Amino acid sequence: MTTTAPTTVPAQGAEEIQDAGHVDVLIVGAGVSGIGAAHHLRDQFPDRTLVILDAQDNRGGTWWTHRYPGVRSDSDLFTYGYRFKPWRGPSIAAGGEILAYLDEVIDEDDLGHHIRYRHRVTAASWSTEDRRWTVEVTRGDTGQRLRFTTGFLWMCQGYYNHAKPYRPQWEDMDRFQGVVVHPQRWPEDLDLAGKRVVVIGSGATAATLIPAIAGKAEHVTMLQRSPSYYFAPPTTNELAVTLRGLDTPEEWTHEILRRQYIAQYDWLARTSLDTPDELHAFLIESMRPLLPEGIDIDKHFTPRYRPWQQRIAIIPDGDLFAALREGKASIVTDTIEAFTEHGIKVSSGEEIPADIVVTATGFNLSVFGDIAFTVDGEPVDFTGRVTWRGIMISGLPNMVYTFGYFRYSWTLRVDLVSDLVGRLLAQLQDKGATMVVPALRPEDADMKLRPWSDPENFNAGYVMRSQHILYKQGDREPWTHMHEHEQEREILPKVDLDDGTLVYR
Repeated sequence: MTTTAPTTVPAQGAEEIQDAGHVDVLIVGAGVSGIGAAHHLRDQFPDRTLVILDAQDNRGGTWWTHRYPGVRSDSDLFTYGYRFKPWRGPSIAAGGEILAYLDEVIDEDDLGHHIRYRHRVTAASWSTEDRRWTVEVTRGDTGQRLRFTTGFLWMCQGYYNHAKPYRPQWEDMDRFQGVVVHPQRWPEDLDLAGKRVVVIGSGATAATLIPAIAGKAEHVTMLQRSPSYYFAPPTTNELAVTLRGLDTPEEWTHEILRRQYIAQYDWLARTSLDTPDELHAFLIESMRPLLPEGIDIDKHFTPRYRPWQQRIAIIPDGDLFAALREGKASIVTDTIEAFTEHGIKVSSGEEIPADIVVTATGFNLSVFGDIAFTVDGEPVDFTGRVTWRGIMISGLPNMVYTFGYFRYSWTLRVDLVSDLVGRLLAQLQDKGATMVVPALRPEDADMKLRPWSDPENFNAGYVMRSQHILYKQGDREPWTHMHEHEQEREILPKVDLDDGTLVYR
């Protein structure tokens, strides 16, 4: 008999593990992926019990932990928003607006009482004999240890290591007499007034942060080792304004704009592979009229990689470029030689004065939340496992995961994966099975294994730094992942769940 995990559990000693109950489906993560998964699960299987566990003290994942000035989406909200929930705001939105949108989904689907905050999952153990996962949790507020059991585990924890951002160490950092901060650990009381700020980095975080603080600081310098690609769309989509002015139902507006943006992403994805020089020229020329007159575009704005081999940073209304034109911000392209007492010395010999240094250097990846997994008592080494369509892992029964797109909006894949997981749960029910596990077929035994991300496809620094800890992909379907939405929206709804790569028991 299935029982719902209790909402509260009496405090116990730190060493005692208390039973927290059994649920049909346990979701790890209450961010965009977990909330989306829970919606689809409630919609397709309203009678199944579920619990959502999150280590943070509130919902939203990245949108809760990232609180640096100006934090916003770098994807349009018509595709970053869910398929089932119309987005009613501007196409590019601030972090607070996205949290409010997620709050509406939680309220409308009555998900609040299913979520357990400050519940960090530390271990997950599968028992074939019992046909269930046992999940161990430590509460962040009390130190209490809990044990949940579930028939089906859905990992939606994202890929950031929220506790340990990427922080390179440079020569003589200890000599610096100013303040060094990472955007992922932004101090609420940081005073920027009259301060000289150096932001190290050129990605989406730096491009978002600099225009947000340029009006407060004395001056902001973006110090980059190499340039990134930028695109400066308007914050507000004119078609959305027109449709709303005609009192078009929000559901229609959402779907029309969603299709428009998807078509744009499709063009970008195809062009980046088929004619990258054409896309390069398009991006450079779209920036040129927005940049300060006389700036060295080849040095500061011409990347060394193919367009979309890393993410294109979105600059809504060109606000970063405006800060450069107005002289509130400047850009230096060079490598760091050492920190000094009052700034940073770069390889050219120039010293950039600074009172505050922001290391917008990215983040570290986390493999399934760094949870210790075991299957029938054997520890799981993910580096020896293979993905099944970017949704399951070979040899791990009754476990699925949601990982979004790098080039398209993350959430487009949340909806697609949730549809496929729903089909999989229905398949289990129809077969009278209690277990499903991806397994290599005899013809896959000598399959060549490839890295989690092919550098020729996507080579962002945070991905390349983490290849050694990640699972692999094969050289054939269904043991591949990181396809584009243009392909997956056709492939995933038609996946044959009886092709021999999934074993049911």
